Amino acid sequence: MHIIQVTSKDRRHQKAFINFPFDLYKETPQWVPPLKIDMRKIFKPGYAFYQYGEAAFLLAVSDSGQVLGRLAVANNHRYNDFHQSKTAFFYYFETVNDKRVAQALFSHGFEWARSQGLNRVLGPKGLTVLDGFGMLIKGFEHQPAFGQAYNPPYYPEMIEDLGFTKVKDILTGWIDENTEVPEKIAKAAKLVEKRMGYSVPLLKTKADLRKVVGEFQTLYNESLAGPAGNPPITDEDMANMVSQLMWIADPRLVKLIYKDGKTIGWLLVYPDIGAALQRIKGRLFPFGWLHILLESKRTNWVDMNGIGIVDQYKRLGATAVLYNEFHKSVMASGRYNYAELLQFREDNINSLMEAANVEVNFHKIHRLYEKAL
Repeated sequence: MHIIQVTSKDRRHQKAFINFPFDLYKETPQWVPPLKIDMRKIFKPGYAFYQYGEAAFLLAVSDSGQVLGRLAVANNHRYNDFHQSKTAFFYYFETVNDKRVAQALFSHGFEWARSQGLNRVLGPKGLTVLDGFGMLIKGFEHQPAFGQAYNPPYYPEMIEDLGFTKVKDILTGWIDENTEVPEKIAKAAKLVEKRMGYSVPLLKTKADLRKVVGEFQTLYNESLAGPAGNPPITDEDMANMVSQLMWIADPRLVKLIYKDGKTIGWLLVYPDIGAALQRIKGRLFPFGWLHILLESKRTNWVDMNGIGIVDQYKRLGATAVLYNEFHKSVMASGRYNYAELLQFREDNINSLMEAANVEVNFHKIHRLYEKAL
């Protein structure tokens, strides 16, 4: 076995890096493949991440030429400047069930990180805001939500054997059309909305949604970037997020809450297109895009992938108002009947208590790991 570092000009090994999970998970019905066209972008020098970071992409290959595993290790300068740290990220880790492969990949990854002057490795954590983070440790029988990480049950033990330890757990839960917002919460939301002068206008069209994109960027940076451990997102990050989500978005699911004409909070929900991604097997062309578009129109499953309130209005009822509006637009609409609520950090007690009020059923756990070098 040997380790190959894939370069921006090495098309053959780029293809092997991208295709390896398609072989690894071919007998795993839960796995949702990424779009290959999006994966190819990570090797292009113009990719947004490379404006503020570097990454090494590693392949483990047997002497006979069989790909056994892969790993990416990244140095995000914006993250390290923001946190005054020397942290490397690991991501895109996949391997056959052989600890020697994991050991070889990470040994090379650690050396690359040290060569960058870094002294800690954190992950799994991707290159962009929309990349999934955390390693699945519970809920292997469930299909991941769109953009959420999935991995075999043997990964956590491999990682821990390499000396990684837990940083925090990230919980995912579900609600369905039978889930009810308790009457006292619904009444409280209406009372708070009136007393505080909150308003949550309905976004009806994608044109309406495009008009508020800038507000989402500001709100994310004010409400969620720091607590989630991220630096503020850039214009390029936001453009990348919009390009990935806008064409599948249902504007009615996206919520902004206003106070005196100023946005103070947000809720991001979008249709889940995982079933279409499974059908097209990572290929957007010639007709994969049509499968995705149709799935976004007919799926009964949505993903709630972010909620944030600016500090000034936290614990003043704005979250309850957003949850109530979410329930009215999604679960009580008749259009959707299942929702996954993603990325509840175990240390975010307020969010977990609010989720408990609407009886969220937590069924998946992802874990973020770290290791000192």
